[in-house]
Amino acid sequence: MEQVSAELLSTVRKVIAVHLAYKSRAEQRGRIPSHPSYFLKAPSSLSLSGSVVERPVGCELLAYEGEIALVIAKAARRVSPAEAWSHIGHVTAANDLGVYDLKYADKGSNVRSKSGDGFTPLGPGLIPAAGLDPHALRLRTWLNGELVQDDTTAGLLFSFSQIVADLSQLMTLEPGDVILTGTPAGSSVAVPGDVLEVQLDSPGTGPSTGLSTGRLRTSVVQGSGEWTGYDAVPRISDADRVDAWGSAEAAGLASTSPSTALSAELQQKLISVGTATLSSQLRKRGFNNIHIEGLSCTKAGLRIAGTARTLRFVPFREDLFAAHGGGFNAQKRAIDSLNDGEILVMEARGDPTAGTLGDLLALRAQVRGAAAIVTDGGVRDLTEIAALDIPVFHHGTHPAVLGRRHVPWDTDLTISCGGATVQPGDIIVGDDTGVLVIPASLAQEVADAAIAQEHEEKFIAEMVAQGHGIQGLFPMNATWRATFTEWESSHSEQKGGLG
Repeated sequence: MEQVSAELLSTVRKVIAVHLAYKSRAEQRGRIPSHPSYFLKAPSSLSLSGSVVERPVGCELLAYEGEIALVIAKAARRVSPAEAWSHIGHVTAANDLGVYDLKYADKGSNVRSKSGDGFTPLGPGLIPAAGLDPHALRLRTWLNGELVQDDTTAGLLFSFSQIVADLSQLMTLEPGDVILTGTPAGSSVAVPGDVLEVQLDSPGTGPSTGLSTGRLRTSVVQGSGEWTGYDAVPRISDADRVDAWGSAEAAGLASTSPSTALSAELQQKLISVGTATLSSQLRKRGFNNIHIEGLSCTKAGLRIAGTARTLRFVPFREDLFAAHGGGFNAQKRAIDSLNDGEILVMEARGDPTAGTLGDLLALRAQVRGAAAIVTDGGVRDLTEIAALDIPVFHHGTHPAVLGRRHVPWDTDLTISCGGATVQPGDIIVGDDTGVLVIPASLAQEVADAAIAQEHEEKFIAEMVAQGHGIQGLFPMNATWRATFTEWESSHSEQKGGLG
């Protein structure tokens, strides 16, 4: 099998990389793109198997991404997907390395963060594209001998042919050009002393069955060059750490979510009564502004109760969205930190003209065990969200992404949702009638009083059904109260069941 050589690397004029291409990675990032997007890496970043890569001095987050590289053999300009595969000469293993510490300075171009010397190792072997089944390739990555990435091209969002055809509409792909086709879930951070290995295999059927590139090996060392006074110096946030490592837990960051456990007993009491009854009891205690107004629910006939976690969106502004809208932003952090029984409440200023939630993030909240999601903004992917088990209360539907109107700003703070003030730890109760916010200190008292009220209303309904008039019965006067006491004694078993 032909090997990647220094001579081959010296002929490469372009290195083009795809941002998101695997479903597993897209789900991890919380978004599925509708079409591929790209960035360029410098050809000088190319290196061979067995080489070393430096983590620049002052940098913390050197991330690795095992990928499949396509090597163009025949010039491609405005080719169709059906024609595209014939323009690919070989496929090989690649590692798309980059430092998150410098992403802030690139404004999306990834020039500094991705183009360091040695940041694109390829090889060692080249698998001929002819006769290869591009839908049946296996890609694996090891960190210090431990398997950390394992996926197949069956999990691609965009086929290799689609990517080549798409790029060829914009530019001529020339012989020797390299296309990095994205990484699956599992990429993370390497530190000096680590050894990274990536391998591409063709385990499927056909003439190329059993072919393998062998392991592409790269060792990480600490760089020694100092930063000058005129360049962008490393700078990272906790959000960058979570993005690079893959999760807050992997990044060693403690959860900042408040402790808001709701006992199973109290939760059962709250969902045993309607929000109309709870609203009446809150009004008796002087709480009149506890209704989240104007929402619809994806699950009819369902009652929910849980503790509030909060997320605030601010109105869209270009510079703020550029700084806060990408990566592991506040929206994704809020959803990825939800715990069993919690309800995420979003402040979107009642603006339904952009989505504040899509199907993947709703699914993530469900997997995390959240009881519900409440937003006074719009949602996308309504059909898919409605098919999930988790109920979502929303102000309307809209196909646009949140960046049309909103910037995800902050989590676990006091917010306004649908005209009601919500604090982390408040109790949220919802049903077909509406959604209420109950201060946690009042929840037990209000629940018990609401159960008692509905017990009384059951008696009143029986009396009305028997033909009695409302006067003196609703509300009950002393005579009817005495009758109710007798009725209550005979229905003590039912009353106990209600509690």
